[in-house]
Amino acid sequence: MKISLVEPAPPGFHIYSFVKQVRLGLPLLGALLRDRGHDVRVHVEALGDIDWARIMSCDLVGISTITSTSMKAYRYAERARRAGIPVVMGGPHVSFEPDEGLEFCDYVVRGEGEKTLLELVEHLENGRPLQTVAGLSYWGPDGSKVHNEPRPLLDSLADLPSPDLDLVDHREKISPTPFLTSRGCPHDCEFCSVIMMFGRRVRTEPEGKVLEALRVSQPKTVFFYDDNFILSKRRTKALLARMIREGLEVPFSAQIRVDSVYKGGRVDHELLRLLTEAGCYLVYLGLESANPETLAAFNKHQSLDDIKGGLAALHEYGIKTHGMFVLGSDTDTLQSIDRTVDFTIETGISSAQFLVLTPLPGTRQTERLRREGRVFTNNWSLYDGHHVVFWPKNMTPWELQQATMEAHHRFYRLSRLRPNPKHRLEGFLLSHGWERVPDNMAYLRELRAFTATQAVPEGVAGN
Repeated sequence: MKISLVEPAPPGFHIYSFVKQVRLGLPLLGALLRDRGHDVRVHVEALGDIDWARIMSCDLVGISTITSTSMKAYRYAERARRAGIPVVMGGPHVSFEPDEGLEFCDYVVRGEGEKTLLELVEHLENGRPLQTVAGLSYWGPDGSKVHNEPRPLLDSLADLPSPDLDLVDHREKISPTPFLTSRGCPHDCEFCSVIMMFGRRVRTEPEGKVLEALRVSQPKTVFFYDDNFILSKRRTKALLARMIREGLEVPFSAQIRVDSVYKGGRVDHELLRLLTEAGCYLVYLGLESANPETLAAFNKHQSLDDIKGGLAALHEYGIKTHGMFVLGSDTDTLQSIDRTVDFTIETGISSAQFLVLTPLPGTRQTERLRREGRVFTNNWSLYDGHHVVFWPKNMTPWELQQATMEAHHRFYRLSRLRPNPKHRLEGFLLSHGWERVPDNMAYLRELRAFTATQAVPEGVAGN
């Protein structure tokens, strides 16, 4: 079959506008289909224009969507369907909203999609009965929506091929080269949907497979895409040690928890040395807040002391830090948000992002906010962490929006460009450019008017 896999670009001007990156789900699915003899291309809109001429000549189109890209993804799905091409959708958003997804496509793959997609292709090629495909949603013969039983998570990642970036149009723009060494997360943060998609049992790529992929691709720089690169210290230390021993050191960045390097007053110098020697120059840290009550509410299981100690230890070893914060929890106030910004400045974080708490489908937090009548729009294009879409408890939506914009303004003052000019200049441009985008200017006017005129839900600010 001739198959195109599409990843729509997020709408507007956003935190990832300066990063040319690709999620690895489609290159992995593409490799699986390629190995079975199919003609596959992956179109990542953030890298360049989508090749619609190819898409319109395909036997099957697959579209992967997160919440903020879903509305664009639905438009693309309808375009392909109007041309008579079967469309399958997957990714976090439609996994949690399959009924909605089916309004725009023929099939929805829920959760991990590797086996489900291959079995769907068997149906299209050879007539495999749809009811035997676990994890699939589709239209029944009577026009009803059918949701087959969930598919169990993969026991292991060892038998999967490496994602094939050569299948990606405009792949030369991807930087740094993404690698994924694990799937799943043992933690249980209140606002995160990762465990709902990939479970709490961590499955890892074999060490040798990761090293061979590094050896073959010879990347200039690497981004380890894992939700937490240091889920197991023993495994991570062994991988880093082999990278060093086998001459595979490469400048890399990774997402980690700050308490991986400092916990309870103790610095893990061995881990920090290995990170540095293997090439780690930057880590992305889900710090979330400097408010202890918010950390507890988010179920983070890390203290302010852990955060301070971890940041100091990373800086001591010359590793830059990108702090990621979520503003607007039920324990946040305007004063606690100000203190969080103060904290980022005082601790010398290299760069930071302050995102609005966003009720993404699939989380316990979203279920609660919906139940309490506090989510006021399902315009999914606004679910990008930059737009307030719910009523906070201790402030108005407009106040939270203002506080988030002001957080970026304070952190990214021109006087603070040094000593990390590249990342801080990008942050400065984002913080001052975002609110000047016409669509965002219109949104800000509407949010301010909405806050002033709408009835306030029970139990939140103003009621």
